[in-house]
Amino acid sequence: MPELNLLDMYPNADRPIEERAKTITPEVIRIAREFGKEFFDGNRLYGYGGYRYDGRWKPIVRRFRDHYRLAEDARILDIGCAKGFMLHDFKQLMPRATVVGLDVSAYAIENAMPSVRPFLTLGDAKALPYPDQSFDLVIAINTIHNLGHDECARSLREIARVSRKHAFITVDAWRDEREKERLLKWILTARTYMSVDDWERFFEEAGYQGDYYWFIP
Repeated sequence: MPELNLLDMYPNADRPIEERAKTITPEVIRIAREFGKEFFDGNRLYGYGGYRYDGRWKPIVRRFRDHYRLAEDARILDIGCAKGFMLHDFKQLMPRATVVGLDVSAYAIENAMPSVRPFLTLGDAKALPYPDQSFDLVIAINTIHNLGHDECARSLREIARVSRKHAFITVDAWRDEREKERLLKWILTARTYMSVDDWERFFEEAGYQGDYYWFIP
């Protein structure tokens, strides 16, 4: 169960942390946590400020394939798949793979890429609608921390249940007080966030044995 950064080829964003901290209110958080149009394609205040495909996941999915030595017909689950951008790139790279996406946002699924929309399902990570050991790789990037503490632990157990072998997650975290201060100024949707040491204890208690890394703005 190692700390493993498989996202180091993802473009680094210049995040206006101090500016955002001044605009976050309970109402902004409420709207963001609806994961609707405002979160994905509305004002940057509420989330992405326009969630559009640009191919940035292509090197990441290649990295996943190579690191986990996935077979060409592997079964891959993306929890928090949004509009399916990463799954689209998986399918382009591995046409024989079975790709499956799950997201809590009806808006995201309704506006997903046509190439993968048939493979996406509305649902959440605390009750995955799949049999045991269904997938060769389960991915949850910046997703399970949007659940409360107990539900987050349940989602980790669910990920372990449906994975045959490999899993990779990223969660909001900090290593020191400066990183903690920056994170708390930035987050909108996360309900569970803690230091990297506390997360590692949390993983162990939940029985999660997959790989993990951190979102640290």
